[in-house]
Amino acid sequence: MCGIALLNLSLFALGGEMKNTDSAKQNKIEIKDFAFNPQILTVKAGEKVTWINRDEEPHTIVSVEKQFKKSTALDTDQEFTITAGAPGTYTYFCSVHPKMTGTIVVEK
Repeated sequence: MCGIALLNLSLFALGGEMKNTDSAKQNKIEIKDFAFNPQILTVKAGEKVTWINRDEEPHTIVSVEKQFKKSTALDTDQEFTITAGAPGTYTYFCSVHPKMTGTIVVEK
């Protein structure tokens, strides 16, 4: 009986670790209420970053320093994904609504 309880506890702990690993790789930025959320996201070089538009208005993602290719206009529920490049700070904005800004910090 004790062995079964220990096994269940081990599986629970392992399941928790797997969830954390999955969520760490899901670098999502939601566009909602004319804002990027989170406004600052930290990722590792080589990881993917995905924006998803939850607004009824179209939005774009444009790198201030052209560190990644700009998106087309995203309609509601459309996504745009990049792969983070060299370490550094990537600032971006929506060209349709330039007051909407965000930052991606890329680490080694």
